[in-house]
Amino acid sequence: KCRTGPLDIVFVIDSSRSVRPFEFETMRRFMMDIISNLDVGPNATRVGVIQYSSQVQNIFSLKTFFTRADMERAINSIIPLAQGTMTGLAIQYAMNVAFTTQEGARPLHKRIPRVAIIVTDGRPQDRVTEVATQARNAGIEIYAVGIQRADMNSLRAMASPPLEEHVFLVESFELIQQFAKQFQDKLCGVDMCVEREHGCQHSCVSTPGSFYCECNPGYRLNVDGKTCSPIDACADGRHGCQHHCVSVRGSYSCRCRAGYYLSHNKRSCTLIDYCSFGNHSCQHECVSIPNGHYCRCRSGFTLQPDSKSCRATDLCNGVDHGCEFKCVSTEGSYHCVCPEGQQLQADGKTCSKCGAGHVDLVMVIDGSKSVRPQNFELVKQFVNRIVDLLEVSPHGTRVGLVQYSSRVRTEFPLNKYHSADEIKKAVMDVEYMEKGTMTGLALKHMVEHSFSELEGARPLSHNIPRIGLVFTDGRSQDDISEWARRAKESGIVMFAVGVGKAVEEELRAIASEPVEQHFSYSADFTTMTHLVENFSLNICPEEGKGETEIRSPCECEALVQFQTNTVAILQSLTEKNILWARSLAQMTARLEDLEKQIANKK
Repeated sequence: KCRTGPLDIVFVIDSSRSVRPFEFETMRRFMMDIISNLDVGPNATRVGVIQYSSQVQNIFSLKTFFTRADMERAINSIIPLAQGTMTGLAIQYAMNVAFTTQEGARPLHKRIPRVAIIVTDGRPQDRVTEVATQARNAGIEIYAVGIQRADMNSLRAMASPPLEEHVFLVESFELIQQFAKQFQDKLCGVDMCVEREHGCQHSCVSTPGSFYCECNPGYRLNVDGKTCSPIDACADGRHGCQHHCVSVRGSYSCRCRAGYYLSHNKRSCTLIDYCSFGNHSCQHECVSIPNGHYCRCRSGFTLQPDSKSCRATDLCNGVDHGCEFKCVSTEGSYHCVCPEGQQLQADGKTCSKCGAGHVDLVMVIDGSKSVRPQNFELVKQFVNRIVDLLEVSPHGTRVGLVQYSSRVRTEFPLNKYHSADEIKKAVMDVEYMEKGTMTGLALKHMVEHSFSELEGARPLSHNIPRIGLVFTDGRSQDDISEWARRAKESGIVMFAVGVGKAVEEELRAIASEPVEQHFSYSADFTTMTHLVENFSLNICPEEGKGETEIRSPCECEALVQFQTNTVAILQSLTEKNILWARSLAQMTARLEDLEKQIANKK
């Protein structure tokens, strides 16, 4: 009986057509002779049998029988398959199925040897080298027994090392029964680690008829199967160290670069916060870097030569200046300015508004996808900056808003809101449309709808100037020329504002004459607020048709006052002396000429 301990043995038997019936009988006896001398049982040696030809058939698995009698009955009932010789397929089956715990193999951690005994009489019709290597790497010890016509190269490719202990060639089927006793010695022999010069550098492990070498923890077995080398635990790249991995006898530890310390997880590294030491003396901000720190100033300030203190470079960006229109920085100070035509009030921050200039203003803003949501918010702020400059009321200035992309949408008409606060709130509630850029369609909508009396435009007979302001950031996807022309022909004074990729040719086509006074451009959304200066919209209306020009809010009042004063002077002269007649006639002529000039401009 085998006394070296339990085994998991699977016989892999060739039953191809080259094995004649009487030869297959000798293979039955070979298996039964070996089993007869094994100590079989659930806690001793377990045995399984598979046969193969062009396919693989499981006769019984390692968990099926635990007595020799049951095993022998199953072996005697085998019917040969009598087809091809797919040895590689059989090895694959043994590795993936026969030697699994589901089929009765003991777990690998119990270190019970897994032994495959392959018996064949010919050359395999498939590849065996690769699959045999995989099986051996999976912990299966392979004995290759060739009979008569077996190919020695194939046997050597299948068997475990050392080959002289695992490869056997029997000259005929008649001799296989005699060979069984010799083979049994291989399985159930003496302790080979004691009886032979094993050559293992660290330790030798005996198996039935053979042995193998093992290495101490922290070492791996070399390709010679005997010597050992330290394991470089860092080499496989799975250590997870953020900076450096240091191998230490089969294990490893992580280390950090200078200026960092190892975190609690022992893998990642954290920058040493030199600023937290409290001795940096930075006036504004301290920034930690490896091996030190540096000082940084807030926006609008410049770091001084001492590398610690800061000085303001742009006070408008560094303080809450409160300027209604625009803040201008000077050396160490700042002041507020107002748009052309407005006066800075006594508080030094707010600007006067022209109450005499009443207009109907429709702003047409681009809501295409190229604008992007964050920039669209800047556009709405731009619109509200213009509204801040207007005297909004039902009888004063009226404001309407249109947004366009691939379609056009009236956000609110001219007669919707009657105060600047209402308009500004409605502007901020406008939702971004996205999609295309149909500027021509937007101009058509503005002409046909936005300036209609139905939507709040005052009749042309009232001589209230109509102003259209078009805002866009790119090339129109439709033609703009016709409706830009119609807008101007209908008496609408057109302003064009372009940002980013806006096309100058299109802006000029939209703008009224003189073009240079009616179109503006900014390269970036964040810098376009300066364009508000060009659209202060403090317009003094003129009677009759014609262009409306932006000028001083005091000019109209000066003309009226001049006329009043002149009439008073004429009356005084008339009451005095006839000698003044010639002067009176001259003054009258000048007055009439002045009245004609005023009438022509209205």
